[in-house]
Amino acid sequence: WGSERHHPSNERPRRRGDETVELERETAATTTTTRGMMQGGMKSSVKSARSSSMKVPGSCVGGRALARVGRSQGTRGSRGVAMKGTDRDIQIIPSVLPADWANMGQCVADLEAAGVDRIQFDVMDGNFVPNLTFGPEMISACRKYCKTPFETQLMVSQYASEVMLEEYVEATKGPNGEPGVVIVHVEACDHLHRVLNKIRDLGGSPSVALNPHTPAEAVKNVLCDVDHVLVMTVNPGFGGQAYIPTMLDKIREIRAAIVEGGYDVDIEVDGGIKADRTPA
Repeated sequence: WGSERHHPSNERPRRRGDETVELERETAATTTTTRGMMQGGMKSSVKSARSSSMKVPGSCVGGRALARVGRSQGTRGSRGVAMKGTDRDIQIIPSVLPADWANMGQCVADLEAAGVDRIQFDVMDGNFVPNLTFGPEMISACRKYCKTPFETQLMVSQYASEVMLEEYVEATKGPNGEPGVVIVHVEACDHLHRVLNKIRDLGGSPSVALNPHTPAEAVKNVLCDVDHVLVMTVNPGFGGQAYIPTMLDKIREIRAAIVEGGYDVDIEVDGGIKADRTPA
């Protein structure tokens, strides 16, 4: 997985000297709904023309954020917010799980206006997790309302993931066909390498998630094939759950493996993380 490897639909060097790791965390907004809803707004110094006060419509979202590490002090990502006293950037990736699904187009438009970095769609099939949400048609329908990048987390069985994978990759792409983040669970894939490589071949950004009980070892052999690793710090399926503190050691272990291998892979964390919790 060196620089000689190319992906025609999504060329991205897989190693670099200035390694980066991203750590996702939930943040605060204006309502208490699923997924640790953002409580009360967020104020940050945002790169480019953004306002220094980002207000995310709480009626639409569940909170997520990414912290990028491994850079020189004071640098930032293309859309990230620098954490005070660190070299980490924060990317806000709200989930639409608690949105008014009859008004989803307006919801994603509001999120774009608020300046979020990506919009996350939680796909659940009632099998892999005990909840049922939406399919690729809903995600595709939202694309015409905004240009913000999408992220789809497939909390579905292996059959549903493999049979509908092309539809989800296509629905998650940007307005001009840019790769969207498609996350599959390690627990739902018997042939994980095959699924991840298919996502990239289809023009997506392959990423992998692991549940709280799953050890970090389960994803180490695919770090060369992914753009993101999502560490669930609650059991997936429902919001409002308490953060599982023992996940911190797993996050550190995955981060160490990424840095050691020199991989260009982001770490995301999802579940019960509040704005006052410092990333590992």
